[in-house]
Amino acid sequence: MRIEIDSNSGFCYGVVKTIELAEKALDNGSPVYCLGEIVHNEEEVERLKSKGLIIIENIDLDKIHGSTVLIRAHGEPPATYREIASLANTLKEGTCPIVLNLQKKIRLAWEKIKDANGQIVIYGKKDHAEVIGLAGQAADRCIVISNIAELDKIDYSKPVALFSQTTQSPTGYRELENAIRQRMESFFPSGNIPLETTNSICGHVSKRGENLKEFALQHDVIVFVSGTNSSNGKVLFEICRGSNTKSYWVPNADEVKPEWFTGAETVGICGATSTPRWLMEKVADKIEVMTTNEEKII
Repeated sequence: MRIEIDSNSGFCYGVVKTIELAEKALDNGSPVYCLGEIVHNEEEVERLKSKGLIIIENIDLDKIHGSTVLIRAHGEPPATYREIASLANTLKEGTCPIVLNLQKKIRLAWEKIKDANGQIVIYGKKDHAEVIGLAGQAADRCIVISNIAELDKIDYSKPVALFSQTTQSPTGYRELENAIRQRMESFFPSGNIPLETTNSICGHVSKRGENLKEFALQHDVIVFVSGTNSSNGKVLFEICRGSNTKSYWVPNADEVKPEWFTGAETVGICGATSTPRWLMEKVADKIEVMTTNEEKII
């Protein structure tokens, strides 16, 4: 049986940058405090905890003084930076550069649109860490919508600046943009519709769905490796399962079942943008010992 690990799966650039930053800071031997899980993968979080990383929530930040505080790839609102500085902490900026750029665009858009009584609309998940950081750029006065059913939150008689959480669906963004434009047409019949759109979805992440469709079709069995709390993982796994019904989700190698591979000639291993390469390799090794006549491609 041939076992292949998808070359396109694993950490995205922003996560790689943050992990490297954390490991470098931990090399000094002092504890490093990270605001929220550094990555939505339990196995990787435990690995870094063993090196001295301490996960805290924003509510606990006032207890940390004169220490090193890491901001993860998702980013934080401006208030967090002010609090870190006020407590004499050393800041390690791990926000993904793409997210940082998006935060800047939202700040500028808010300064431009607020005097016209306009609205910043973000396509995303309201309680997601990235969206909380984005909304903070506009004094937490953004309207967050996750689907077309929530479009009634918007006042279509006022200007709109539309953005997206970086990991959302490009198709979903286009659908929302078209729906908003159509609703605004009734208030602005002249055709001069005050709608500014910024497709801020990460191209690297958005391409993964299409890549996984093809990868899943190339194998008899798919084993998808992801943390249980990764929203990106849940979306990508459903894409795999849509292409290949023999797709199985696991958080680690211990969850792999030998009966999945009965009669299979090829197995594909893939994962979320928050799945470390080393974890997919462990899953591949586990499958290898369960089967015979294997050919593993890494």
